[in-house]
Amino acid sequence: MKIAIADDSDLLRERVKSALSCIKNIEVVGEADNGIDALQLIIDKEPDYMILDLRMPGLNGISVLMKSREYESKCKICILTNYAYKPYKERCFSEGAHYFFDKNLDFGRMVKIISDLANRGVALII
Repeated sequence: MKIAIADDSDLLRERVKSALSCIKNIEVVGEADNGIDALQLIIDKEPDYMILDLRMPGLNGISVLMKSREYESKCKICILTNYAYKPYKERCFSEGAHYFFDKNLDFGRMVKIISDLANRGVALII
């Protein structure tokens, strides 16, 4: 499974890569620190999943999500944010996000779900 990571925090991207490196069947195919590069990653690398922050320079995560659909991307979007407010969550799902995680509360859960998807084809916990 090919994964791309988009977050303006170098530390967070490293933390995600480190957590995913322990999971078989996962390849991190690219990283972006802004929304414009995140969208370009989706177009160029065609990842299966993108872990996407909501607040980034350039384009915000919701804009990246919406524009990725314009390119008919099959990339599934996992939002990982510090702004896990209900209106953001509802908007992300209405725009086509597949998962929505709070960086502070759901990081381990996100890693578990991605592991399940990579190795079983389904997420065992939602």
